Amino acid sequence: MDRHTLLRIVIILVIYLALRYLGGETGALILYPINLLVTFLHEFGHALGALLTGGSVEELVVNQDGSGYLLSRGGSRGVILAGGYIGSAIFGNILFYIGARKARFAQITLYVLAALMAISGIIWFKTIFTTIFLLVFAAILFFIARYTRLDRDLLMFFGLASIIYIVQDFRVGPSSDLEQYAQLFGFIPVTVWMYIWLGIVLVLCFFNLRMVFRSN
Repeated sequence: MDRHTLLRIVIILVIYLALRYLGGETGALILYPINLLVTFLHEFGHALGALLTGGSVEELVVNQDGSGYLLSRGGSRGVILAGGYIGSAIFGNILFYIGARKARFAQITLYVLAALMAISGIIWFKTIFTTIFLLVFAAILFFIARYTRLDRDLLMFFGLASIIYIVQDFRVGPSSDLEQYAQLFGFIPVTVWMYIWLGIVLVLCFFNLRMVFRSN
């Protein structure tokens, strides 16, 4: 990795941490749409788990308080439940990796993310807030990808924010999914699954960072 990219990563990390821990109400306001994006990635992970295992998606909801849910039919219940927490971690790592190492794919990645958000808000419509948020966010991403050179920095910011948020909130974020997962596999308690999922996410992050920081 060249020094310029490393510097950009450090700056983005410092900006995110400063906004979250030192920014107060202003920082929380700036990060609010990013937190909603993380929620979308979580719910989209559930949706992808359903679709990949032969199920269908009925509703996808992102609430104003940062919570969300997905209603699906059929598919593998285990894959769908794990797809939220682990899937959003995979998405976050992919966004960060592309932003840091694959500059030529950064613009198209923003286009794809914008398209997924817009399509999800339309075909899995449930609430006005969810659809408006996803369409507005998608439009902003399209504008940034089309008319600016911030695509790499934005992907790295999204990726880092998503990964850090997921790791820090591992006890809270997937709590309802974990409870259902433990019921599905009753011989393993919730706490054990919680640390298994966290371990998987940390391993993903470790290997992603190795690829990001390896020599060219």
